[in-house]
Amino acid sequence: MLIVLLILVPFLAGLAAMAMPSSKVHIHAIGASVLTLVLGSVCYYYFTHPGMGETTFSYPWIEKLGASFSVAMDDGLTVLMVMLTALAFPLIFISLLNKIPDRPSTFFGLMLMAQAGLMGVFLAKDALLFYLFWEVALIPVYFLSSMYGGPRRIPVTFKFFVYTFVGSLIMLVSMIYIYQQTPIHSFSWSSFVSVGQSLPSNQQNWLFWMMFVAFAIKMPVFPFHTWQPDAYEQSATPVTIVLSALMVKMGLFAVVRWLLPVIPLGSMHWMNIVMLLSIIGVVYASFMALVQTNIKRLIAYSSIAHIGLMCAAIFSHQIIGMQGVAIQMFNHGINILGLWILVSIIEHRLNTQDMREMGGVAKIAPAFTIALVLISLANIALPLTNGFIGEFMMFNGLFNSVSPYRTVFTVVAGLGIILAAVYTLGMIQKVAYGELKTSTSSFKDLSKNEWVVLIIVMFIILWLGFYPSVLMKLVDVNL
Repeated sequence: MLIVLLILVPFLAGLAAMAMPSSKVHIHAIGASVLTLVLGSVCYYYFTHPGMGETTFSYPWIEKLGASFSVAMDDGLTVLMVMLTALAFPLIFISLLNKIPDRPSTFFGLMLMAQAGLMGVFLAKDALLFYLFWEVALIPVYFLSSMYGGPRRIPVTFKFFVYTFVGSLIMLVSMIYIYQQTPIHSFSWSSFVSVGQSLPSNQQNWLFWMMFVAFAIKMPVFPFHTWQPDAYEQSATPVTIVLSALMVKMGLFAVVRWLLPVIPLGSMHWMNIVMLLSIIGVVYASFMALVQTNIKRLIAYSSIAHIGLMCAAIFSHQIIGMQGVAIQMFNHGINILGLWILVSIIEHRLNTQDMREMGGVAKIAPAFTIALVLISLANIALPLTNGFIGEFMMFNGLFNSVSPYRTVFTVVAGLGIILAAVYTLGMIQKVAYGELKTSTSSFKDLSKNEWVVLIIVMFIILWLGFYPSVLMKLVDVNL
């Protein structure tokens, strides 16, 4: 039952938070998220020490439909995603100690329920259960985005909801079709893999797009990305962290877990098209990031470029590329979490997202500047930071792909590295250096809780940069 608690604890804590007084709910949210992190750490220990404890659970759920409540932490990718989700929420909540949102009981309740949905997506080994948690993760984020954020949040959130909901329905239709082909009418992952692989290629070819579109919207991959920059800009920054550090990983995770094994012939058939779209997304998003003056939109386009490279590496169908993606999914989550927390600090201090109104912060906030420089450089994969090893492995996989266009794809994707350095260094220059402006003259350095969060993020960046074998051992196991 320990693994089930990874879902139940944040879900029940979220329900309880809705009914709690505003004065107590923040500490309650921190406590619940820390408990979830402890549970995740115990499951991680069991996974890395076979025989010490179980990290799987299965119980009949809807027996007439062949659906079970089946969850498992049985491979390195799942472990990484569970640990990222467990770590992100306490860091978000601690960073908010001096920035209490409006209606805190509703805010923290919905955030905890979103964590429960995310945990369910990463742990589910039953297709119907996976779909349920896919929607459970979306619903609280929809309300968070529409209730907290900028003046255009309502239409932007509606667009996000329509995109993801349509994709989800298409995915459900494809899952029902595969379910109907199973001899015993089962939604289990093993049944889906067995039946999916036996389907003729013409069926796999159209089933591939029905599943991939849903996952591509969530990542998002070009041209399904248009909801993302607006959503990141208009959402409250803590909600943007959930969208950017965690929810986009749902799409990548689903491709690895539910698309490639179930629809292998379709995945190979459409490999070049998906890689082409992904690489276009890398270059397009990088050029868009270059011209942004809004810091949240810049990071949003940066995220599209990173995800595009990960998607291309997945479809390289190379083990080293897949392992690089798993490592980078975790590291990108850590780095983008740190960046968004820095953006949250800027918004709270300056009440603006416009980089033209920033500058000179390094002269009065050295600790903030050190964090900004280190985390930003990690996000562009500077050697000896955590972002380097995963990106190196992804490019290795891309270059060794079975695609006849692998050299072109690799070279064009490499352009994204150069552009990322340009727009990231430009962002650092505009925010931290130059002349100190009147609007930034009262900028305060990091508070104690912000120090705690950013020290943890920077420690992980440097630790995994100098000692990446911690992650490589995980993804080498049953990925």
